[in-house]
Amino acid sequence: MKIKSSTTLRNDYNTVSNLAHETQEPIYITKNGEGDAVFMSVDAFENREKVLQHRAAVLEAEFSRLNGEPTYSVEDVRAMLKEKYTNA
Repeated sequence: MKIKSSTTLRNDYNTVSNLAHETQEPIYITKNGEGDAVFMSVDAFENREKVLQHRAAVLEAEFSRLNGEPTYSVEDVRAMLKEKYTNA
């Protein structure tokens, strides 16, 4: 975990930005010694968002399964697709 002060961000933005791009991790920014904000590269943020969206989709699917929604094996899906495209 990287921690930088708001003064460092203000006075030496390029170094903090380069660090964010190199590490691909969030950098915690402090103000008066307390946590204030998080700085990260756009690529790291977008990757983090993709992971969170994927986790949400998996969680939603798991809730559906637990609520009794039907589940299908890979073989079931292949057979259904084959039947669908054979009859189309």
